[in-house]
Amino acid sequence: MTINNSMPSINNFLTGFSDGLPGMKDYRHASKLYIDDNFKLLPKQKFLFYVNFKVNPEVTRNDFTRNEQIDLNMLVKTCDLPKYNMNVEEKIQYNKKMYTATRIAYEPVNISFHDDMADTVNAFWKNYYEYNIADTVGLGGDGNPANPGAYSGASKDDYYDPTKLRKTNKYGMDTPKRRRVPYLIGIDIYVLHKKKFTLMSLVNPVIGSFAHDNLDQTDGQGMMQNTMQILYEGVQYRAGNVVRGDPVGFAELRYDKEPSPLSVLGGGTTSIFGTGGVIDGVGSVIRSVGNKNYLRAILEAANTYKNAKKIKKKHVKEELKGVGKQVLGATVAELGNAGITSPVGNFTVGGIAAGVVAIGAVTMAKERKDVTGTNNVITESNNQDTVNFLTANESYNLVTTSDAIKDEIAAGIYFKDIGSRTGKTVAQSNLEYANASDSTKNVYKSKAVTNVRKLVTEGYIKINRTTQDVQIVSEKANV
Repeated sequence: MTINNSMPSINNFLTGFSDGLPGMKDYRHASKLYIDDNFKLLPKQKFLFYVNFKVNPEVTRNDFTRNEQIDLNMLVKTCDLPKYNMNVEEKIQYNKKMYTATRIAYEPVNISFHDDMADTVNAFWKNYYEYNIADTVGLGGDGNPANPGAYSGASKDDYYDPTKLRKTNKYGMDTPKRRRVPYLIGIDIYVLHKKKFTLMSLVNPVIGSFAHDNLDQTDGQGMMQNTMQILYEGVQYRAGNVVRGDPVGFAELRYDKEPSPLSVLGGGTTSIFGTGGVIDGVGSVIRSVGNKNYLRAILEAANTYKNAKKIKKKHVKEELKGVGKQVLGATVAELGNAGITSPVGNFTVGGIAAGVVAIGAVTMAKERKDVTGTNNVITESNNQDTVNFLTANESYNLVTTSDAIKDEIAAGIYFKDIGSRTGKTVAQSNLEYANASDSTKNVYKSKAVTNVRKLVTEGYIKINRTTQDVQIVSEKANV
């Protein structure tokens, strides 16, 4: 009798027992819950948010400029989301209990700020404090706000002192009538996710409390902050896509808009494939020319040619081996059909640029041929579910009008072209696409427009007719 001394594989447990008995299951449930439909049900991340303080333009002064208002929004460290407390009373009718809501209470929102060295947050509070409270003017040393350091008896209320001529008579909330116009007309809290936002606007907010931080010489690592409590009268909700001007002030100042050094426009990389590589550069040049952005195309072409000349023959062979037999075989077959010899044996330092450009041209030509066909029209498949999902032509019309749908389909195409062929999961591929350069994203957004009808017909992409949710069928990534 032969004794099996081999250790059991963990995969046997992860896939369940083969005899049908209950066992440990794999990660399929979590994958379908959080990853399917382009991360549709993935929980939002706490650190992705933006707060916009809407200061009344009628009361702002020159000592707190618009740029400082935008900086104030970016200095928010933590922010509570609105909370509601429903006052519910229990009623009993013939021994039957029922509950009736009698009022709603809006719980205060706490916001903390980094206490920056430019005193942006302190400047905001100073303006709000001086606008609403008269003490800062009435108790200013000798009574002159321009010279608060010089002490005199005017810092005390002299209303009942018959020996003095009263100089000030405004204290506390005794402010001029014109200041009854609110300083804050709203606070917008944006929860950001997948280039979209969920907006919660606080209606008629007022600052209920404000606190500076404490000082401590023994704390060598602490960072100072300011905290405030916001009271409000209601909340308004809105959702949308993050675009220029919405959210207001977002990425307007102190935002790095320079192209990444790894992108084609920023310099690119001395590789054949991948982001910023020579193939990516060829595609970027073709897209820029198609968009009539000729200056961008010239810069991308110059960087691509420069990087192509730096590639050495041994590096080309190593990179081609790493791509895999399937991708390499398909590329060589396309080159053979086009009358171009295999690039592996013919790459030289001087002639590599022309060979790589040829690969890119063949690849782009193949994509264009597959998408448009002979008559530039995609024929609808007979087995498509057109009741629950959009047809190919309907999907094309939606992509050309919705940037959000276009970006979701671009991420799916990126998984089809790159992620699935490098062993990545859909989640890993989407994360890599989200961190890709703008030029790479533009390439795949352009592909989303030109390829969507073909991919819908093949069943790789499905767009729900009711909700317009995009589904990526990963099993058809190699179609």
